[in-house]
Amino acid sequence: MDVPDLSSVWLRVFLEVARQGSFTVAARTLGWTQSAVSRQISSLEGALSGAPLFDRLPRGVRLTEAGRVLVPYAEAVAEALQGAGRELAALREVAGGRLRFGAFATADAALVPHALAAFRARHPKVGVSREEGFTPALLDRLTAGHLDLAVVSTTGGGIPSPEYALHHLLDESLYVAVPSGHPLTAGPGPVRLGQLADADWISGGPRPEGTLLDAALRQGFRPRVAHVVGEWTAKQGYVAAGLGVTLVPALAAGSVRPDVTLLPVLDEGGPARAVYAATVRGRSLAPAAEAFLGALREAAARIPA
Repeated sequence: MDVPDLSSVWLRVFLEVARQGSFTVAARTLGWTQSAVSRQISSLEGALSGAPLFDRLPRGVRLTEAGRVLVPYAEAVAEALQGAGRELAALREVAGGRLRFGAFATADAALVPHALAAFRARHPKVGVSREEGFTPALLDRLTAGHLDLAVVSTTGGGIPSPEYALHHLLDESLYVAVPSGHPLTAGPGPVRLGQLADADWISGGPRPEGTLLDAALRQGFRPRVAHVVGEWTAKQGYVAAGLGVTLVPALAAGSVRPDVTLLPVLDEGGPARAVYAATVRGRSLAPAAEAFLGALREAAARIPA
C-alpha cells in the first residue's frame, strides 16, 4: 500500500484542532479563518483515503479512532521539524554545528592557534575537529568532503586552483637556522642561500624538490641533504649540535631555541611561499567555516611579514 505524502501544515492544523476540540478555537489560535482550518482537515482526511479524523458534534469536534492513531505520529513529525528548525537556526547564528579543518604543521605554531582561540571565544558551542598534514593530502581530504576548510601553502609548487577557492592569508618569508656563533651571524643583514651552498642541510625529505629547499634550487644550487628530520624541534637539535643548517618558515620562527640563530633569507624573486585557506569551489561554505575563515584572516594580519 502506498504511504500518503502528508503536509506538515496539515499535521500542525490537525494537532491544534485535536488539542482545542474545536475548529473555531483552533482557527483563532492559529490566526486563520474557520473555513481555512476546515479545508486543511478535509485535505488531510482525503490524503488518508477519506478516513474521518474527527466526529463533527453540535459543539466542537472529537477524535475518531483514526484520529487517535494519527496523533502520536503527528506529534513526532512536529517535534522533529521543531528540532530541525532549532539546529538550522544554530547553524545560521554559529551557535552550534561543526567545523572540520586541516592545516600544515608550521601553521599550527602561531596562525591556527590564534585563529582557533578567537573562534572558540566567539562560538563556544561549535564542535571543532582538526587534522594536520601536508598540503596535497589536505586538499585530497577537502575534495572528499572530510574537511570544510584547509590551511595550505605553496611549498613545492603551486596549488591546482581551478578546483579550489583560495583565500589568501599571508606571504611567508624564510629564515635559515644556524648554530649560535656561525660565521654568518656576524653579517649585517639578510643572507643569500648561495652563501650556504657547501653546507650540510637538514630537511624533511631526502630530496629538495617539494620542500622548503625548493628555494635553494631557484637560487641556482642543489643543497646537500645530510640528515632527514621531519619534526621542527628535532631539526633545531641537529642545528644546535652543529650537524647542519635548515630552513625555517616565518610562522615557526617564534619558537626557536636559544642556542640556534635565525638569519633572514634575502627574497630574490618574491616571497618563499604563500599561505591560503582553501575551500572547494562551488561548494557551499557552512557558517562556522565562514566564521573561522574570518578568524584566520584576523590572525594572519597580526603576524609580521
